[in-house]
Amino acid sequence: MTRLGLCVATAAVLCACAGLPEHGAAPPGGFELSGRVAVRHTKDSGSARIFWRHSDDADELLITSPVGQGIARITREGDRFRLVTGDRKEYSAADAESLTEQALGWRLPLSGLSDWIQGRASAGRPAEVTRRAEEGLEIRQDGWRVAYQEFRDGRPFRMRLSREDIEIRLVVDQWAK
Repeated sequence: MTRLGLCVATAAVLCACAGLPEHGAAPPGGFELSGRVAVRHTKDSGSARIFWRHSDDADELLITSPVGQGIARITREGDRFRLVTGDRKEYSAADAESLTEQALGWRLPLSGLSDWIQGRASAGRPAEVTRRAEEGLEIRQDGWRVAYQEFRDGRPFRMRLSREDIEIRLVVDQWAK
């Protein structure tokens, strides 16, 4: 997998050369955040900056290089997902897993990410939630292990997602208030 593929994969877990407009408040029924992400898949690795706006009806995820160059934009409107790379290749699908398979060649299950980023398991699917004083909160769901390393004001700021041969580390720099 190329570094571009890793950065796009990062974008899909967790779109385009400009940042998201600043609104100062999270969208109704959702959230807005900016942060940094690092992905390791087998022997390849990469890092990027992310800007994510999520609501019940839509998502917009912008992935940029650490210096701000656009890598990918992932959008969801209702049940339709679209990914546009920095070199203007475009992919679309009815679900995020099919989208990442089409763009990257393998499925990255994303159905729980908007819940996991908020420190909770997704409703309606089996999950194991563990709270330990020394290790913090951990969620196991859909084959993923989500380990939270830091919370501030009740929100996750550092977390690690892992499954089989992929590890994603996410640091949230700012949550919209």
